[in-house]
Parts: sequence; C-alpha cells; structure tokens
Amino acid sequence: MSTVVYTVLADSESVAADELQRLCRALGLTPLGRPSVVLGRGRWLARAEARTENPQKQRPA
Repeated sequence: MSTVVYTVLADSESVAADELQRLCRALGLTPLGRPSVVLGRGRWLARAEARTENPQKQRPA
C-alpha cells in the first residue's frame, strides 16, 4: 500500500510550519517532522501524510 504525502513549500521555516499545521487540521493529516530547507533554493519544505488507523504503525517525527 502506498502513502500519499502532502507538501508545503514556503519562503520561511515558520510559514512552512504554520501552513502545514493548517493543512493537517483541515485534512486530518500527521506532520512528517519539522520543515527542512531546500538546498540551493532558499525555500522551506514541510510534509504530512494521512493519519493511519493503527497508531502503532505511524512513523516517528
């Protein structure tokens, strides 16, 4: 089974984190860790995936 990953790309870490949280609340997603910088682009990438039915199978942040 494949997992769909949702992505936010922003100009700053704080905007990426804020918008990812908004997306997570709206769609019931789980963040996949903190935003990371896109090397050479100066932009920030934040990701989330759909929550799993079994909490034991969730990936660590």
